Amino acid sequence: MKKSIFKIGMLALVLALGSCEKDKMDTNTEKQNTEVSITDAPIDNANVSAAFVTIADVKIDGVSIEGFNTTTVDLLKLQNGKKLSLGNLDLNVGAVSNITLVLDYAQDQNGNAPGCYVQTINGTKHELISTVSEIKINDKVDIITNTANEIVIDFDLRKTIIASGSSANDQYDFASATELSSGLRLVNNAKAGSISGTVSDNENTSEKIIVYAYKKGTYTASESQSQGASGIIFANAVTSATVNSFSGAYQVNFLKEGDYEFHFASYSDTDNDGKFEYEGMLSVESLTNVKLNAIKVSSKINLNLSVKVTGKS
Repeated sequence: MKKSIFKIGMLALVLALGSCEKDKMDTNTEKQNTEVSITDAPIDNANVSAAFVTIADVKIDGVSIEGFNTTTVDLLKLQNGKKLSLGNLDLNVGAVSNITLVLDYAQDQNGNAPGCYVQTINGTKHELISTVSEIKINDKVDIITNTANEIVIDFDLRKTIIASGSSANDQYDFASATELSSGLRLVNNAKAGSISGTVSDNENTSEKIIVYAYKKGTYTASESQSQGASGIIFANAVTSATVNSFSGAYQVNFLKEGDYEFHFASYSDTDNDGKFEYEGMLSVESLTNVKLNAIKVSSKINLNLSVKVTGKS
């Protein structure tokens, strides 16, 4: 009897010590205060003057940013390295993959309808809606110890907004729910780099040139063909940038560390409808020591990659 009581007592002690140790580990999990920001990759439509989204909430691992208020953002103003801070919260060090944007389609931060819309150069608002209000971003990001962490959400308009053409006042829609999820990407700005340069097109081959950044080895010729439910071209590009038609300058920002390849595409508005149509890939020659198919990006570095156009296919 005494032995049984002793065994039960020892078992209870072991369980209690294990519970205390787990609580201690949970308490000692390292956290880092992390800023959350939003930026945008461009849309290839000359008729679009603004693209507003109303963000009702931002959730990371199910936790909302403390003190966040509904915010309406013109994403077109957040290009070429510009970003908008959405707030801060404490996150566990390590990988974070559960980040959700909650959009309000009905009204903006001032209570005006609609909440999400494209505005064209004639002032018309084209309401944007989707079958889902919560967009779970299909990407992950690492929170680093003893670092000023900043999660940048890249809302790629080229991948997430499509021309519908259903009526004069409703010519744009959000892409499918799956394409919305994959059309947003995440990067920790503490471990990101950028690439900038100029494109010399002395033969005036294009009305518009777009630079597409791909992870090394992932680009194929089929990328220029329509893909998915919304017919998105260059769907697997990490991000893209528009070349300034006057200066020839471009910049690709918020690239995760790693190896990339760059591809340059030609566009023209052949039917004068305000939308640039893809015409072909450009053959280019690097004017710097950077190879177009082997670009190594490191954190906090800005590489110069200037090229000249030598032909169009």
